Amino acid sequence: MTWSEMQPLLTQGTIDTLYMVLWSAVVTVLVGLPLGVLLVLTDKGGLLQNTLLNKVVGVIVNIGRSLPFIILLIALIPFTTWIVGTFIGPTAMIVPLAVGAIPFFARLVETAVREVDHGLVEAVQSMGGSIPTIVRKVLLPQALPSLISSVTTTVIVLIGYSAMAGAVGGEGLGSKAVTYGFQRFDNRFMLVTVALLIVIVTVIQLIGDGAVRLVARRRRTTI
Repeated sequence: MTWSEMQPLLTQGTIDTLYMVLWSAVVTVLVGLPLGVLLVLTDKGGLLQNTLLNKVVGVIVNIGRSLPFIILLIALIPFTTWIVGTFIGPTAMIVPLAVGAIPFFARLVETAVREVDHGLVEAVQSMGGSIPTIVRKVLLPQALPSLISSVTTTVIVLIGYSAMAGAVGGEGLGSKAVTYGFQRFDNRFMLVTVALLIVIVTVIQLIGDGAVRLVARRRRTTI
């Protein structure tokens, strides 16, 4: 396959991959962030200590994390079809991608929030701060660098997931690699696809690292 033949395929594959990853990342953050904070708040000694709720949410998260994505992808076909109307295509893949990443991101959020100095929480409590105020003014701002790193890691994981989703009708670079690289024994196309994925991952990592440094620098200047 010549470069002129590869270029439109790779361009469309990149667009589909970024589309799937972007929207699934948005859903993952919107659901996984409060879920991770809830795990901290309801834990023993937490502001909303609730052992039963914490264990139930923890079990659900652990089950979600333990399932291999390819199995989860297939198991969610009826649910995906119910939500989107089909289980094939980039839009349909957003559902299993988000479901697979939410438990992973929730645990990263939990770890990041636990690292916040408890003395700051107690100080706000002593001044009459409510739990929503503590979450918005203390926990999330103090954990922000770690949360940004968590988002970066999750997005990179989603890129890997999207490549697997391509093998079962998800489009994207994974689908192009299987269809035009593996099935047609075109090693050059396969290598170009892999190189493109590496570039995307590297760029995302650089953006995430830059955002963490920027937040850390602003925090130092305000102290």
